[in-house]
Amino acid sequence: QVQLVESGGGLVQAGGSLRLSCAASRTASLYAMGWFRQAPGKEREFVAAISWSGESTSYADSVKGRFTISRENVKNTVYLQMNSLKPEDTAVYYCAVDAAPYGLGTRPEGFGSWGQGTQVTVSS
Repeated sequence: QVQLVESGGGLVQAGGSLRLSCAASRTASLYAMGWFRQAPGKEREFVAAISWSGESTSYADSVKGRFTISRENVKNTVYLQMNSLKPEDTAVYYCAVDAAPYGLGTRPEGFGSWGQGTQVTVSS
């Protein structure tokens, strides 16, 4: 399995921005990658995903227009640019690699490798 390490989380005021990064231990260039989040007492939910080529993306309705997912396969890294942050965006954010090549899933059970998570806290 590929190892994933997230970074870039922190505390930000509402309306602010953060950029999350997720570095993979080896190439995942043939696999979609995604970001999920989990708030206290809630289930893990889909945030965004990007296809292996970067040409296709998918977003949860709650983040459309505010978050942007991108990837650099040469660096084995995926990013999540988060703008106009809201207190309800507060959660632990996880990156993950799709279990099957060439897909673009949105369900957590379809992803095979996960990072340890990074905390994002948005104050009002």
